[in-house]
Amino acid sequence: MSDKVKKEEGSISIHTENIFPIIKKWLYSDKDIFLRELISNAVDAVHKLQNINLVEGLKLADEYKVDVHIDKDAGTLTVTDNGIGMTADEVRKYINQIAFSSAEDFIEKFKNLDDKNQIIGHFGMGFYSAFMVAENVEIRTLSYQKDAEAVHWQCEGTTTYSLESTEKKDRGTEVILHLNEDEKEFLDPANTREVIKKFCNFLPVSISLEGEEVNDKNPLWTKNPTEISDDEYKEFYRKLYPMSADPLFWIHLNIDYPFNLKGIVYFPHLTNEFDVTKSHINLYCNQVFVSDNTPELIPEFLTPLQGCLDAPDLPLNVSRSYLQNEPQVRKIREVISGRVAAKIVDLAKKDREAFEPIWEDIHSFVKYGMMREDKFYEKVKDSVIYHATGDDKFTTLPDYLERAKEKHENKVYYANDEGTQATYLKLFKSQNMEALILDAMIDNHFIQFLESKNTDLKFERVDSDITENLLEADPSQEIVEGADNKTKGEKIEQIFKDGLDIKGLTIRIETLKDDSVPGIILLNEQSRRFKEMSHMMGQGEMPDMFSDHTLMVNTSSPAVEKILKLQDEGSNESAAMLIDQIYDLAMLSHQAISKERMAGFLERSGKLLGML
Repeated sequence: MSDKVKKEEGSISIHTENIFPIIKKWLYSDKDIFLRELISNAVDAVHKLQNINLVEGLKLADEYKVDVHIDKDAGTLTVTDNGIGMTADEVRKYINQIAFSSAEDFIEKFKNLDDKNQIIGHFGMGFYSAFMVAENVEIRTLSYQKDAEAVHWQCEGTTTYSLESTEKKDRGTEVILHLNEDEKEFLDPANTREVIKKFCNFLPVSISLEGEEVNDKNPLWTKNPTEISDDEYKEFYRKLYPMSADPLFWIHLNIDYPFNLKGIVYFPHLTNEFDVTKSHINLYCNQVFVSDNTPELIPEFLTPLQGCLDAPDLPLNVSRSYLQNEPQVRKIREVISGRVAAKIVDLAKKDREAFEPIWEDIHSFVKYGMMREDKFYEKVKDSVIYHATGDDKFTTLPDYLERAKEKHENKVYYANDEGTQATYLKLFKSQNMEALILDAMIDNHFIQFLESKNTDLKFERVDSDITENLLEADPSQEIVEGADNKTKGEKIEQIFKDGLDIKGLTIRIETLKDDSVPGIILLNEQSRRFKEMSHMMGQGEMPDMFSDHTLMVNTSSPAVEKILKLQDEGSNESAAMLIDQIYDLAMLSHQAISKERMAGFLERSGKLLGML
């Protein structure tokens, strides 16, 4: 039996007159964290005893637990564990000795620190965070050691303390906080429960509040993925995000080498309210909540990911600057990127029909990732699917190119606005040709990226030119007619040039296999891209895409034949109306007709209907 500890009083070993005002000044804004620190310490005490029990064979058979108790009348909040406990000497060593060079150095060093919670982590001050909310803190503790004596430590927020023997039958530690008047919110069980759920929800020791267990000791990420059903993954997701729809897919991480990382990340259904610029991953360290704002752990293009990551090798009070500079964090990003790529490949291969609606939600992020990371690009490039016209289906780029090889090898036709480009898509469909729909904001960049990766590959928008597959040889265009020695095509070209005196307009005569379209506007692909790129780089206002454009006149159209006939009959006014109408209709499909021409178009349309 050890000698009883006589009551002693002394000064806590710090090199400053009073550390407590500094703690309160620097940590007050995030005071909830004190509960995390105290409960984490309690769980550590339990773990230490469990290890000693195993190594020394003490045959302790307790039900290990941490209990949080509220006494509203006394104004106290108590955190109790049945872990290893402390002797008087251990209290002196672990509680009383805090080393600071000086208060001045302390304040100077941390005056610009973004996350004030990190001060605790830098100095091992987890226990002292209690003084953020308490005016008086007591410790009652009994060590697991045989014949150990219980001791009582007390401090009233000054550098002096008292330590003496006490009566305590149960092994473990009680930390009793006499709360400040303005911290009585922690006497509200509902509020305290929320704090515990936030910071300690997945700790591996039972945590009770007023006798009711509040935590999940075995979160899903600690289990073997082969033993978990899809429904269990979805149920866990709903625990984390109660108001959300089921996720699109998930990835279970269980990595032991070259670093430790466990967790489950989900790709959510995206809604208009979802903030894709914010981190949605909860970071844990040995199941202790660390932060819900750690974008450094996730590749930039995967910021929508939700879920939990447990990285025991990272410090509990990890700082943003640490995450930004820690090599292990870069490796974590690489692992997550690689696992997401593998999941996409697997989903695309396993069930294309089920993958298609998922792709609608994730495609912009995947494309961005391909442009940012070569490794990601190489893994997913053949799994990327595109909405294709024709049978209204999805296709991969290799499959599209294979089907189009005879008609336009290594050339991809695409539309970025099915409404304005409907005429062109109709021409393609009439000749059983496909175009890809690339109408997302990212697709302009993605197209150029794919061309840079495949130098033989060329993308052309359906309105950029007319492929030979849509054209038909017309012998009549080669026959010279009349005294002016002009072919039919040359006559039509001259009539339209004379009838349309528009700056930047070029007239081109072709014979389409489809006679339902009298004329269409063509915009040079490279010129249009250059103008768009210049605008995106901030070089002036949105350029006029039609400052240079081509009207392709279809000689197989009955309307064009009618214009020739009217010219021969001397009905020049009627011919001029039809010429203007063909041009305006072609521009209208691009929604590019000016106000002035629109007024003329509407008036002219009325006249033409009257003539019919």
